[in-house]
Amino acid sequence: MSLPSRLRLLGLGLFLVTAPALAKAPATPAKATLPAPFTSVEGISEYRLDNGLRVLLFPDPTKSTVTLNITYFVGSRHEGYGETGMAHLLEHLLFKGTPTTPNVPQALTQRGARPNGTTWLDRTNYFETFPASDDNLRWALSFEADRMVNSFIAKKDLDTEMTVVRNELERGENDPSRVLGQRVMSAAYLWHNYGKSTIGARADLEHVPIDRLQAFYKKYYRPDNAMLVLAGRFEPTQALAEVKKTFGRLKAPKQPLPVTYTEEPVQDGERRVTLRRVGDVSALTTVYHVPEGAHPDFAAIDVLAQALGMTPSGRLYKALVETKKAASAGGYSLQLHDPGVLTFRATVRDGQSLDAAREALLTTVEDAARTPFTDEEVGRAKAALLKQVELTLNDSEGAAIELSEWAAIGDWRLFFLHRDRIEAVTPADVTRVAAQYLKSSNRTLGEFLPTARPDRAELPPRVDVAAMLKDYKGRASVAQGEVFDPSPDNIEKRVQRSQVGGVKLALLPKKTRGEMVSVIMSLRWGTEQALTGRSGAADYAGALLMRGTTKHTRQQIRDALDKLKAQVSVSGSLTGASVGVKAPRASLPEVMKLVAEMLREPGFEPNEFALVQQERLASLENQRSEPAYQGRIAFSRALLPYPPGHPNYVKTYEESLAEFKGTTLEQARAFHREFYGASKGELAAVGDFDAEALKAQVAELFGDWKSPAPYERVPSRPYKTGAQALVVETPDKANALFFAGEGLVLRDDSPDYPALVLGNFLLGGGFLNSRLATRVRQKDGLSYSVSSSLSAAALDPVGMFSTYAIYAPQNAERLETAMREEVEKVLQKGFSAQELEQARAGLLEYRRTGRADDGSLASTLVSYLYYDRTLAYDAAFEKRMSALKPEDVRTALARVLDWKRVTVVKAGDFEGAKKKAAPAPVTAPASP
Repeated sequence: MSLPSRLRLLGLGLFLVTAPALAKAPATPAKATLPAPFTSVEGISEYRLDNGLRVLLFPDPTKSTVTLNITYFVGSRHEGYGETGMAHLLEHLLFKGTPTTPNVPQALTQRGARPNGTTWLDRTNYFETFPASDDNLRWALSFEADRMVNSFIAKKDLDTEMTVVRNELERGENDPSRVLGQRVMSAAYLWHNYGKSTIGARADLEHVPIDRLQAFYKKYYRPDNAMLVLAGRFEPTQALAEVKKTFGRLKAPKQPLPVTYTEEPVQDGERRVTLRRVGDVSALTTVYHVPEGAHPDFAAIDVLAQALGMTPSGRLYKALVETKKAASAGGYSLQLHDPGVLTFRATVRDGQSLDAAREALLTTVEDAARTPFTDEEVGRAKAALLKQVELTLNDSEGAAIELSEWAAIGDWRLFFLHRDRIEAVTPADVTRVAAQYLKSSNRTLGEFLPTARPDRAELPPRVDVAAMLKDYKGRASVAQGEVFDPSPDNIEKRVQRSQVGGVKLALLPKKTRGEMVSVIMSLRWGTEQALTGRSGAADYAGALLMRGTTKHTRQQIRDALDKLKAQVSVSGSLTGASVGVKAPRASLPEVMKLVAEMLREPGFEPNEFALVQQERLASLENQRSEPAYQGRIAFSRALLPYPPGHPNYVKTYEESLAEFKGTTLEQARAFHREFYGASKGELAAVGDFDAEALKAQVAELFGDWKSPAPYERVPSRPYKTGAQALVVETPDKANALFFAGEGLVLRDDSPDYPALVLGNFLLGGGFLNSRLATRVRQKDGLSYSVSSSLSAAALDPVGMFSTYAIYAPQNAERLETAMREEVEKVLQKGFSAQELEQARAGLLEYRRTGRADDGSLASTLVSYLYYDRTLAYDAAFEKRMSALKPEDVRTALARVLDWKRVTVVKAGDFEGAKKKAAPAPVTAPASP
């Protein structure tokens, strides 16, 4: 903001006492020698005490007063959760006394002082101006040193002062423009505390515990977090000696000062706030993020705020006030320790168009750079700013207080450097910063709409949960299930296998909690030749199965399933359909009827087709620029050997988009007519059900449903070989994707497969304790998610090893190096016996836990029906895994893996990362 605005917004005052007649000035002291200052600028010298206190001396013998201003570098920026308003509340309590000065207002009044205290975003300060005398100076220094560490901060004072501060908050709530400003700032800052008003939240003020306030005081009120300014008539050597006597005896705490580190991310789109309250005129406030106050750009930003917001020469005044679109208009900047904002405002009277005022305000601000700023505009703005600097420097009392702001920004000397920078600002500089920061994507706009009777959703008082539940007993206990042993042998003893028509069955009845049952069914159809080129029609046909039948609408199906308390999924793909059911025993027959109806008699309503099409297109378009989507597509296309149209072909984004747009409802209907049926399929049920009744119902529902087309399994082809390195650019994405992998000639009944599975689990599985996770996440801190996977088909010798990670684009080389080194280390040195034992125990437990879940076990049984396999496979697999030694695992991995054959795909904003990493040009400050 401009300098005068900055002074006006200093804060939240406590006391303002009228000064009595000035005391007699002190006699001229004998000259003494001052030590060399830490630094000195234009008559102001800084000294540093051993305890870290910064002391500024600004002697001005023309004054008959002395101003003492002490600034603590703590403001609302430093408050934690539940502590909003704490810095300001603490400011109030520091006027409640110390053991030495129990009545602060009286003591200040007796000295003829004009005191106050203010709190702002980055700092809190206390100042008093009193008649110049040795005694007054000595007392004031002693008093401020005392209350730095000995203030009462008592519960009784909090109880009374809290209501005072609450009243201050309520006074602010009466001003809609002030409230609008707070709302706009809270919307502009998602994470940084600049978005929270210094006055705080009402609930925090009313409920803050005294011990938290005391802890806040002890944490921040200390000599190494403070700056003392003396300005006016005093003898510097004597004053510095008194400072050392009073403040110098205080010790800095051993605990280091807390450091705030939250940074607001770049705003990536317009934000809008609407405030509806009782009021008389409408108001508009819009803010734009700008750099921290010490940034060289801020001189031009200050001039920009003046050139746009001055009265009557500013562009806003001319565009809004002179045209009678608004009653007033203006602008200012918040120059702060961390990045602040440029703010522009307008008030709109009843009868003036808010829409017209909003358009004029935003156009004037955001199109400012299109009309370059003139020498006249910039000269006038600079003159106004520089005038305030001179006025401040000519008033030592005002300067003493003003230096608080600059010290909180970073250093008091910035006051002078900023002045020098303002003098050097050119019209081109102002036009440049306008173009750089006044963008719609960087805007947060607030509107106040006066409302005679605001209609608010008031929340009721909080409930007393303990009282509410005192006599609550609940209902009858849920039916308990049996204790079930999920070992392969026990499962095999319980499974009942049979076949109904073309559907193979694996049924495992058992008692479960709540009498629940899980059913999984797979249907299969088509041949490679018949299915070629039909993927779009198959996708739509499958997506429409649960969106209505010839007998029931989509909503009726959902209502029926809710009534039956069942979770159901029915979907279809190019090569088959999948059904998942979880339902109570009593509901299962009705649920299965609905499932059969959805599979056999889909409605294929045109409006539902249109909705599915829009959802498919939106989902695809939403992923287009995502590294995860682009990386996976690139990785799959690099390794898969299938031609376009093949059932396993991986389409490009453009091909998928064209397919979703080009497929018709009739094509989806035709696919269902030509392929859907139960000539080939599998069904497994695990849980509380009647096996014979379910078998009979499957025969009734699906026994006569034949697929018109023959079925022949589509075989998997070996992956492409040869190392590749692919980079996919995804601009403006903060996160990147890494894939590296190779195809393997491998089936899951290979003698090496148990060792490979265990080796992969050690390398990239488990919970944060794999080799990759330990190196890449725990040690190097490069990725939140990092893993490896190893797969093998059951029917074809086609497998895959791959590694995966997400990371920041600038860390691409480090990540790839870490991944490669860890894989090669495993292949060369293997694992320790302890590693292997711990991993094996965990992996075996995961497998056991999977079989203990009814839905997971049903899925396994369905797939084993297709593979013509029983749980004897699991028993043999786990037996072989239990006998493995570390060298068995290493040699198995070394036989099939080679990083030199790996295909690496990286997707992310690598060009953007390079630009950010490039060193920024350094702008030298203008010479004073």
